[in-house]
Amino acid sequence: MTMTDAVTANAGRTDPAYAGTPRLGGEELVPSRYAVRIGEIDVLVVSDGVLPLPTKMLGHNVEPALRAAWLNDMFLPQDAFDWSLNVVVVRSGDQTILIDAGLGLDPNLNLPRAGQLIRRLDAVGIDLASVTDVVLTHMHMDHVGGLLVDGVKERLRPDLRIHVAAAEVKFWEAPDFAHVNMPEGFPDALRAAAKRFAQEYRGQLRLFDEEHEVAPGVIVRRTGGHTPGHSVVRLASGGDRLTFAGDAVFSVGFEHPDWHNGFEHDPEEAARVRVRLLRELAASGEQLIATHLPFPSVGRVAVDGDAFRWVPVFWDY
Repeated sequence: MTMTDAVTANAGRTDPAYAGTPRLGGEELVPSRYAVRIGEIDVLVVSDGVLPLPTKMLGHNVEPALRAAWLNDMFLPQDAFDWSLNVVVVRSGDQTILIDAGLGLDPNLNLPRAGQLIRRLDAVGIDLASVTDVVLTHMHMDHVGGLLVDGVKERLRPDLRIHVAAAEVKFWEAPDFAHVNMPEGFPDALRAAAKRFAQEYRGQLRLFDEEHEVAPGVIVRRTGGHTPGHSVVRLASGGDRLTFAGDAVFSVGFEHPDWHNGFEHDPEEAARVRVRLLRELAASGEQLIATHLPFPSVGRVAVDGDAFRWVPVFWDY
């Protein structure tokens, strides 16, 4: 099945795909893919699963009472918050582009509900050998891990191009964790995953400095902040636009863009990047997808006083 066939067959439908353990008739009950069309560009959002993480990760620079109030307003538990983990497949012209690659195998961090990308691509009929390009927003393990699963590299084409900011690769040669606020075990796991990825795929890396056109209408642009080489991907075709923002914005970041996320290596710069990006998106009215917004995470941004408001799209099916 081609990428276009997969998108057409699943465009906006909520037919069961893969997402949880309950099954009926051999299929999981919760949809795990959602299709969008941006002009002539096909976009398929695929859920890699969810990451249960401490709620402190949402804003470690604010008083616990403020964080607790936001969680209460959102009807969310106070102890742990399920982060969605979204990956995008893009078809532009004759190129099939995977944007980020999910968690892959659980590196002993008790994250068993993520790492589903490869089997979900198989389920929708997207052959790994059809992927011509991979774009990495950054090299945290929940964005590169799917490429490290046993047997995956052998299924990828030998001329695969992996686009990542040069500053990102440089950073992970000697990463600085001085300003993060992560649970125990995560820094070591992140270092190990980034090192292994760089070793295994070094010959296929296509580095860029600030901006690079991956395919017609598909541009990756470095933002920095979350990591020095963190990047976003902008899609434009036929007057339609969409941005995949990676980890530049999290659920709490619309109302509280100044709250620091625990995985940000430069939290203050990440907040500045977030505000600039949200202002751009609110002004343009274009669609937004982000790694850790609730699946399928497709929506728009509106200005709300001194902050912003997330406006999810109505599912089209």
